[in-house]
Amino acid sequence: MTRTASTMLPLGTLAPDFILPDPRGDIVSLSRFSDAPALVVIFMCNHCPYVKHLKPAVAAFARDYEPKSVAVVGINSNDAIEFPDDAPDRMVEDMETFDYRFPYLVDGTQEVAKAYRAACTPDFFLFDADRKLVYRGQFDDSRPNNGVPVTGESLRTAVDAILAGSPVPEPHPPSLGCNIKWKSNNAPDYFAG
Repeated sequence: MTRTASTMLPLGTLAPDFILPDPRGDIVSLSRFSDAPALVVIFMCNHCPYVKHLKPAVAAFARDYEPKSVAVVGINSNDAIEFPDDAPDRMVEDMETFDYRFPYLVDGTQEVAKAYRAACTPDFFLFDADRKLVYRGQFDDSRPNNGVPVTGESLRTAVDAILAGSPVPEPHPPSLGCNIKWKSNNAPDYFAG
């Protein structure tokens, strides 16, 4: 398993805009979350062992913070032609299996991943009510086979700070995971064929 770390986008960066489809074709934009006090953007996929390790806990995290109006969105930027386990139909399976109550979107052109400087799956970005980046990095210290329980402690601490009107404590440990599966220059968008 090759490990890639987050690029650690500079704090204070405004959330790059996006307009992306979910696997069923519903279009979701950044503006959909304009009333949320915090927005968590997760670059994720289906097949990465690091993401598989966190799927139930990420779903539980989203459910736990839903009553507090925290918005969560997952974005799959992997090349689904070269990695068919990350294709939209497989995303639907994950949405149903893990009861994702957040939009799980297809970044077919990979432009959104590039705008966020996402590097790995999973890669977590937390934005405040003004959509300024206040945390980027890991979910918690757990990794596949390291024996550390999956708690979401790092991200939960950051979100709780934002909801309390406090600064997010540092340091922000980078996320580790599989690299985003970038397309070759001439590869088509999955939806475009």
